[in-house]
Amino acid sequence: MGPQQFLNPKPVVLVDTVVDDKPTFLTVSWIGITSANPPTMAIAIRNIRYSLQGVHQNGTFSVNLPSADLVKEADHCGSVSGYEHDKIEECNFRIFNGNLNNAPLIEQCPINLECKVIQTVELGDHFLFIGQIVESYVSDDCLIDGVPDINKINPLCFFNSFLPGWCSILSIPDLL
Repeated sequence: MGPQQFLNPKPVVLVDTVVDDKPTFLTVSWIGITSANPPTMAIAIRNIRYSLQGVHQNGTFSVNLPSADLVKEADHCGSVSGYEHDKIEECNFRIFNGNLNNAPLIEQCPINLECKVIQTVELGDHFLFIGQIVESYVSDDCLIDGVPDINKINPLCFFNSFLPGWCSILSIPDLL
């Protein structure tokens, strides 16, 4: 079968950055934790994506973990370009700023992470950004005894089928 990307499912996140003073969001499923100390994570962004400019310009990004009730918004942000669309308005996102400039966060997402880029690697048709997590936010209604609860968060997962052109976004309960 040759080299294939058979790792399934993948988390679905909305990555935010600012391009020319305009916040924009991109749906990403190529993401992962890279270190516990310091806390870091990596995201891969295709080299033709509008949001790529903002991460390069600012050296910051946010990772917003949507719950299952934001599946339409997550799909929309991955299907249209920020060149031509105001995704904040179209998705009715309420954004807030944390500690970093140029990395707005989505209030409706139960988990938000602010990241400062510490390394960039160009890999074929994608750029891999390793970001140090400088602050984390969790919605109070998703906590049990001060700890995030996966069932309350109800995150989305991206699932590639091995059939050409078929994929879907599912929530964790759909997978169980």
